[in-house]
Amino acid sequence: MKIPDGVGRGQIQSLIGEWIIGKNAERDRAILSRRLLDGICIEPLAEEFELSVAQVKRIIAKGTDKIFRHL
Repeated sequence: MKIPDGVGRGQIQSLIGEWIIGKNAERDRAILSRRLLDGICIEPLAEEFELSVAQVKRIIAKGTDKIFRHL
């Protein structure tokens, strides 16, 4: 997943904090931050958060769709 050109790290972090809400928001924000800002691959994220690869992919897909709509 590539951050669009001209979008800064701080802007992405702000969008994650503002638009990722709900039951597992803290976990989902952490996963998105680790993936988008730190570049961590999906498999290590799944291990780190004790989730399946499919769950992590779903969290990343839904989260990036949500925050990129607000760029």
